[in-house]
Amino acid sequence: MYKILSDNEENTILLPATLDSHFPLLKYMFWSKGFRCIPLDEKDEFVIRQEGMKYANHDICYPFILMAGQVVRALRTGKYDLKKTFILMPTAGDACRGACYIGLMTRTLKKAGLDDVRVMTINVRHVRDDISLKINLDTAIRGLFGMFYGDILMMLANQVRPYEVNKGETNALLDHWTEVLSEDLKLGRNLTLGKMKKNFAKIAESFAAIKRDGKKRQVIGVVGEFYVKYCSLGNWDLIDYLEENNCEAYVNGLSWYILYYIDSHKPAQKNLERAGFEFVKKMMINLQDSMRETMTRYGFKALSSYVKLDENSREAVSHNLLIGDGWLMGAEVIDYIDNDIKKVVCIAPFGCMPNVCEGRGLYPYLKRQYPEASISVVEPDMSGSKMNYFNRVRMLID
Repeated sequence: MYKILSDNEENTILLPATLDSHFPLLKYMFWSKGFRCIPLDEKDEFVIRQEGMKYANHDICYPFILMAGQVVRALRTGKYDLKKTFILMPTAGDACRGACYIGLMTRTLKKAGLDDVRVMTINVRHVRDDISLKINLDTAIRGLFGMFYGDILMMLANQVRPYEVNKGETNALLDHWTEVLSEDLKLGRNLTLGKMKKNFAKIAESFAAIKRDGKKRQVIGVVGEFYVKYCSLGNWDLIDYLEENNCEAYVNGLSWYILYYIDSHKPAQKNLERAGFEFVKKMMINLQDSMRETMTRYGFKALSSYVKLDENSREAVSHNLLIGDGWLMGAEVIDYIDNDIKKVVCIAPFGCMPNVCEGRGLYPYLKRQYPEASISVVEPDMSGSKMNYFNRVRMLID
């Protein structure tokens, strides 16, 4: 049985907003680690970015400006004991922000006079092992379940909400399942693969039961750099905008990214660590296939399995692109088109060098390869215009 923390546990981990649909469940990864884990949820993008600019500049990547502003504003609310508070940067540990965000956030806290707050990281690349939050079997299991439950809830909610007859019913069901699954994650119960697969069916059945209007709407695929793809603060509430304009937004699940990350970061040598990567990959592919099969059985869409996504993209996308979201961005664009989602919006945050090289450099080529599709690139930026950003989305819709 896992140790249960009380609400007044003195050590606190603050998570800058990143995974809107997953953090409500993933935060319980560390429930037994002696910490209270709190995802930050302030949404006032203008105020947050103005605060962030005090500790950065226009040339740094836009996601960091938002993270810095959100963290500093949260710490200055007086809610937290600064000497017992940590900022967790869940970085990939590779090039660009995967490694540099740790130092940038440490510098920000020092400049803001918040030196008592410590920065921690979580990555498998041994970047700053001295401040790394270690992952044991308990946290890994909870993370696995939180990720897959977050995936299916996000994808089903996005496919039902635009069509619901009784407005608010989808989000209410989403909240219900988040509460039910949170209790399991907190108590360490029902965390078996068989139970997960049964829950996939129960979740899909409950969303399928929501009364929908039957009207046909455009489906817009969403791809892009990790942060702006999954965080509404970073993508300027793109999902809400699409739904308000009579569209359905399709955002692919986090498990596809994690499988890409395993493939692109596993050791080259055949050793025990590589065997561990391969074991996790095989288990995740099995669970992903089960989730996809359940979704399609109840009448919902699901992109191709990671294995097929990988194979089908090799002729058009170089799989030597391994920094950041790498070849996965192009592979998802191709799979959207193959699954009859012919309009794709690609979000490229300003200052994200891997995204500029691997994403924006690739999209024009994909346009030529798939003339039947419409691919539009939008760029959230500190000094950019929201009018231009949404005008490009509006042109894609029209």
